[in-house]
Amino acid sequence: MRVIISGGGTGGHIYPALALIQQLIDQNIATKDDILYVGTHKGLESRIVPEQGLKFEAIKIQGFKRSLNLTNFKTVSLFIQSIKRSKDLIRQFKPDIVVGTGGYVSSSVLYAAARMKVPTIIHEQNSIAGVTNKFLARFVDKIAISFPDAAKEFPEKKKIVLTGNPRAQQVAGIQSNQRLESYHLDPAVPTLLIFGGSRGAEAINQAFVAAYGELSQRAYQVLFVTGQVHYDKIAQQLKKRHSKNIAVVPYITDMPSLLVDITGIVGRAGATSIAEITALGLPAILIPSPYVTHDHQTKNAESLVRAGAALMLREDQLSQRSLLRNADTLMQDAVLRRSMAAASKKLGTPKAADDLIKVMQELVHKK
Repeated sequence: MRVIISGGGTGGHIYPALALIQQLIDQNIATKDDILYVGTHKGLESRIVPEQGLKFEAIKIQGFKRSLNLTNFKTVSLFIQSIKRSKDLIRQFKPDIVVGTGGYVSSSVLYAAARMKVPTIIHEQNSIAGVTNKFLARFVDKIAISFPDAAKEFPEKKKIVLTGNPRAQQVAGIQSNQRLESYHLDPAVPTLLIFGGSRGAEAINQAFVAAYGELSQRAYQVLFVTGQVHYDKIAQQLKKRHSKNIAVVPYITDMPSLLVDITGIVGRAGATSIAEITALGLPAILIPSPYVTHDHQTKNAESLVRAGAALMLREDQLSQRSLLRNADTLMQDAVLRRSMAAASKKLGTPKAADDLIKVMQELVHKK
């Protein structure tokens, strides 16, 4: 199967695409030569995708400003040009199907493919649909969603299929490798991971620093990830403090391989994080970022809270005391953790990539 995949801007759009690609290759449905990834030069995808040995082509496009702005005239012009560029790429590559995982870069690629009668699927990772996917929904053949709540975002009900996030399947197969020892923590002791996403989060960082003294006295241990840009500041704040049951690090490479050894997690509620948490059945305290479009992280978190899989702590309620209270609630009650873990696991989609591939195959076969 020859596939064009387009998505970019953030890891939340890129990593599900890469997980899908990996499963296509692992199942011998496609080779790397059969896959073309289309993104932009400015997005993370321009670095991450070529590092995977995949073909990558860039188109020039930008997103609309939400307020009246003269740059939107340029945006329209670039969109029209990018459709032409996308059609040229489609003619050259001759894909059997085109898949979009979100971000404005996918708008022209999927629109062009739909107009050229090439089978198309968009994948929505969040419970609140992005602007690009809402625009594309009327043109594409199928709309794959990760949260049941996302179905109400699209009027095109007959196109919707619940597959989950392909990243979940990638994570579900990981085995324990005792990585906690590399952070001088005891793998036998219940471990709480606290992190604010790949770049870190100032509010979470400062609540942790304030709670450090009391956390150091708990029977559970803590692995805290500051984010690379915040590490020096946090290290300075904690320079005269040390606890054998707390490890502070700037960044963790290959986070999924660590999660299998974690007891509970405090973190953001991005789509990729939710996919990983539920794939492993991890009880979580979710602190949604208030800085994302349409507050979709709060909606993601609420889906888990309703299912009994997570606790939610809003950032405007975050403090030393609220962080400690929630951490203790989770880590000092094994019965609650087991209940939350079971609920989380029920929400997980360990075969998400396979289910999405099945939809792809059905569309290609139908054509």
